Amino acid sequence: MTGLQPSFSHIYVEKKVRDFSLTKLALSKFSDSNVIWVDHYKDVFNRSGQDFQSQKCSMNLILAKKTKPFLYPASDLVQNFDNPNIFYNTPVLNCIYNCDYCFLQGMYNSGNIVVFVNENEFRKSIKDALLVPKDPTKPTIVSISYNTDLLAMENILPLTRRWIEFAKENINLNIEIRTKSALISSIKDMRPLDNVILSWTLSPQIICDSYEKNAPPLKSRLRAVKYAADLGWKIRLCFDPVIFINNWYEIYSEFISIVFNEIEADKVDDITLGVFRMNKDFFNRIRGRDPKSDIYFKDYVIEGKTVVESKTKRKEGLNMLTNILLKHVPKKNILVWN
Repeated sequence: MTGLQPSFSHIYVEKKVRDFSLTKLALSKFSDSNVIWVDHYKDVFNRSGQDFQSQKCSMNLILAKKTKPFLYPASDLVQNFDNPNIFYNTPVLNCIYNCDYCFLQGMYNSGNIVVFVNENEFRKSIKDALLVPKDPTKPTIVSISYNTDLLAMENILPLTRRWIEFAKENINLNIEIRTKSALISSIKDMRPLDNVILSWTLSPQIICDSYEKNAPPLKSRLRAVKYAADLGWKIRLCFDPVIFINNWYEIYSEFISIVFNEIEADKVDDITLGVFRMNKDFFNRIRGRDPKSDIYFKDYVIEGKTVVESKTKRKEGLNMLTNILLKHVPKKNILVWN
């Protein structure tokens, strides 16, 4: 259960983070990289004229210090579970994978990876949020993999491990680690926690092949999910986004059978379902770059600030998939973005 073992030709380091522990760890681990000291990461990451896709083929690493805010309310484009205490943070910008449908390529000029090394400030912001929840009757949940795949980064820096250790010290905090990675072995020595849920995005193999560049195949992800479930971790399966390709119903029907032939349904805490959707500014920016993927040339609608499948199509499609899932899990465990 291994993942990509990256190397970086260049590591850009803000001068002010020279003495942070994550900086020292990264520089020692990638000692063959050329180190370039900079005043501010945005001088590299935000500069104009960069080619996102070319950089994804040979990513560089940027080590920096983030400033406020460290915590953000959950986006309308994710399931909020009717809980106002759901947040996300951004300890890392960008992902080692390169999925066609990912909004990151519309959000950032650069395909390089930024790691913010000032961990304690991220954690203080969460502790502050725990003191004044918007709804004291509901748990505080933080997604720590919103702008990246944190588990996939574990070959680079032990970020997932450190966040799990933080959750262990703060039992009134719930964290979600969303991933496509097969790197579960990197945390196999850690005790599963009731307040940590590992959320795997799973897709039919034809979707993996067509739209999820560099990500592990379905078979590898399923092995990782099974391994984590058998260890006792809480598991969420994310069938999101559902892509309506030709023969999608037959393809997803077979896919769901494959999933539950491998994973015991009673070891799955819940399942999320959703369709392709994206902030229209990000969508237009990606489409304006002449993307090779057909996913940006399908028949979508615009609802407010979001490009999305039509309400009729997504309701019909997700209802059909929900009916298949009901053969395996109870309805209360199926969470649908619609």
